[in-house]
Amino acid sequence: MKLGTVINIIKNRKKVVIGILASVLMIAIGWVSYYVYEHVYYVAADDAKVTADVIKVGSQIQGKVLQFNVNEGDLVSKDEILARQDMGNLPDSSIEQSLIKSPIDGIVVKKEVNAGEVLSPGKTAALLADPENFYVTAKIDETKIRRLKVGQPVQITIDEYGSQKFQGKIKSIGEMTEDALNPTAYSTDGKHNRKVEKIPVKIVFDNSKKLKSQLTMGTNASVKICVVNENTKSK
Repeated sequence: MKLGTVINIIKNRKKVVIGILASVLMIAIGWVSYYVYEHVYYVAADDAKVTADVIKVGSQIQGKVLQFNVNEGDLVSKDEILARQDMGNLPDSSIEQSLIKSPIDGIVVKKEVNAGEVLSPGKTAALLADPENFYVTAKIDETKIRRLKVGQPVQITIDEYGSQKFQGKIKSIGEMTEDALNPTAYSTDGKHNRKVEKIPVKIVFDNSKKLKSQLTMGTNASVKICVVNENTKSK
């Protein structure tokens, strides 16, 4: 093999090696840039759930439940009759008290009694949730909580809907960790079981009324909170 041919082969191999190294370097730079960008501009959490404020609907009188007209998961209207109790010896003028009505337009998330059971005054008959006011409770690491502020935009994904994105914003940030009042946070010898604590953050949906009946209470969610606004990004 001629010397010139050998030299050309070596040069070509060098170009290939340099090209490969350059590609690897560009990929590495891209991954590092993406990692830095995601961690500088966003706080993400997978420990989140769709939930809603729950309202207890109770009985006004002592009496057997004669009818319970709804099931769990049913949509009900405000003042709709959910159940009817036996009035016993009460006068006919008390008939309104024997009717258990829905105080809101909502969803029956749980029935606490069934027809034939006896309810006493104040005992819960059903739990209702307002479908127009679903929100996400995200548990954020204590090491990241100081980066959060009320009103910051949030991108929400819900396991029930796969990769579909929902938009929202931070409504409130918890004042204590989940385990703040939990006695098991301390071992039997009084020493603190140190771990990264979680703080609950309430995130409301944009245009929540349009999501009525689309969300399921208790489903898993993930959140991505933008902690740097667009004006700061452009500087």
